[in-house]
Amino acid sequence: MTELIVGIIVFIVSVVIGFFFGILYRKKVAEAEIGSAEAQAKKIVEEGEKLAETKKKEALLEAKEEILKAKNESEREMKERRKEISKMENRAAQREETLDRKLENLEKKEETLNKKIKQNTELGEEIEALKEKELEVLQKISGYSVQEAKDELLTRIEEEVKHEAAMKIVEIESQLKEEADEKARHIISLAIQRCAADHVSETTVSVVNLPNDDMKGRIIGREGRNIRAIETLTGVDLIIDDTPEAITLSSFDPVRREVARLALEKLISDGRIHPARIEEMVEKAKKEVDVSIKQAGDKAIFETGIHGINNELVKLLGRLRYRTSYGQNVLVHSIEVAFLSGIIADELGIDSTLAKRAGLLHDIGKALTGEHEGSHVQLGIDVARKYKENKDVLHAIEAHHGDVEPRTLIAMIVQAADAISAARPGARREDLENYIKRLQKLEEIATSFDGIEKSFAIQAGREIRIMVKPEEVNDDQMVLVAREIVKKIEAELEYPGQIKINVIRESRAVDYAK
Repeated sequence: MTELIVGIIVFIVSVVIGFFFGILYRKKVAEAEIGSAEAQAKKIVEEGEKLAETKKKEALLEAKEEILKAKNESEREMKERRKEISKMENRAAQREETLDRKLENLEKKEETLNKKIKQNTELGEEIEALKEKELEVLQKISGYSVQEAKDELLTRIEEEVKHEAAMKIVEIESQLKEEADEKARHIISLAIQRCAADHVSETTVSVVNLPNDDMKGRIIGREGRNIRAIETLTGVDLIIDDTPEAITLSSFDPVRREVARLALEKLISDGRIHPARIEEMVEKAKKEVDVSIKQAGDKAIFETGIHGINNELVKLLGRLRYRTSYGQNVLVHSIEVAFLSGIIADELGIDSTLAKRAGLLHDIGKALTGEHEGSHVQLGIDVARKYKENKDVLHAIEAHHGDVEPRTLIAMIVQAADAISAARPGARREDLENYIKRLQKLEEIATSFDGIEKSFAIQAGREIRIMVKPEEVNDDQMVLVAREIVKKIEAELEYPGQIKINVIRESRAVDYAK
C-alpha cells in the first residue's frame, strides 16, 4: 500500500517535471522561431520599402509623362482652336463685306424700283385715259352702251344656264326613267303573267233563234200589238228582217237587252204570246236578271277575296256584267284590275287587300250611267261615299282616269292596273270614227306649238313623231317642247295606255358642185 502511494507520487512528480521541462523547451523553440520570424519580417519590410520606392519612382515617371502628354494635347487643341477662330474671323469679315455690297445693291434696286413705280403709275393713268377713249370709240362703232353690253352678256349667260339646266334635266330624267322603267317592267310583266283574261266578244245587239219563220208573225201580233208591248215593256228595239229563224234585239242598255232576250225565249218556249203574257214573262225575266246580277256580284266578291262590301254595291258590281266599254266587259275588266292591283301592291310591299278593293270598285259608276247624269267617275265617287267606302278607295276612283292628280300609292296602282287591263292586245276595240278623231286631235295638239313643222301619229296612236324647225328650236329647247306637248295631251285627250312623244330636229346643208 505504501509502495503504491510512493509509486503514484513518483509518477505524478515525474509528470510535473516533464511538463515543466516541455514548457521550457517550447519557449526556447518559440523564441528561436520568433527571432527568425522577426528577422524575416524585417527583411520583407526592407524589401517592401525598396519595392515601394521603386514603384513610387515609376509612378512619378508615369505621372510626369501623362502631364507632359496632356500638356502637349492641350497645346495642340489650343493651336487648332486658334486656327478655327482665325478662319471664322476671316469668314465674318468676308460676310460683312458681302452684306455691305448687297446693301448697296438693294439701295440701288430700291431707287430703280421707285422710278419704275412712278413710271408705271404714270403709264396706268395713260392706259386708263386710253381705255375711256377706246370705250367711247367702241360704243360709237358697236352702237351698244355699257348697260346694253351688260344686258347682252347677261342674256348669253342666261342661255348658257338654260343649256346646262336642260342637259341636267335630260341626264336626271334619263337615269330616273331607266331605273323606273326597269322596276315597272318587272312588276307589270309579273302582274300580266299572273293574270289571264278573255278577249272582246260583247256587242250592242243580241240574236234570238226561232223554231220557224211563222213565229215571227206571232211575235209581231195582230196589227203589231205584241211587238209594241215587248218594246214598250223592255225598252228594246226588235228587228225582224229577212234573216231566217232569227230576231235581232238592239239596245244600248245590255240589261234591258238581256231582259228582252229571256222574255222572248220564255214566250217562244211557252207558245202563248199576247200582251198580258208578255207582261208576265217580262216581269219574270227581270227577276231572273236581278238574281243573276246579284250572283255575278257575289261571284266577283268571292273571286277577288274581298269582304265587307255593302249589298247595294255588290248589286251594282253585278250590273257591270251587262255593261261594256269599247267592247270590253266592265265586270271582267274590274276583276282583272283588282287582281293586277293586288299583285302590284304585293310587289311594292303595301296593303294588297285595299288595292284589290279599290281596283274592283274603280268603275262602279258605269253601272249608273244609264239612269243618272254625270261621268262614271263622279257617279262612282258619290255611290261609294254613300255606302261609306274607305277614303283611299274614293281617291282611287276619283284619280283612275287622271281627272285629279293621284296622291296615294293605291291610286297610282289602280291607275296603272286600269291602263294595263285596257291596253293589252284584244282587250278593247274602238269604232273607226272615234279612232280617226283621236289621231287627228293628237296631231292638232302637237302642231299647235310654235316651231313645230310637221307631226305624224303612228303606232295606232301610241306614238307621235314631231318635226321641229331647226332655226327656231335648238337642242335644249326640244326637251321643254316635248314636256309642254305631254302636258297638253294629258289635259285635253283621253286615250288608253300611254303615248310616246318623239321630237326630232334635223339640220341639212345643201350645195351644188358646178
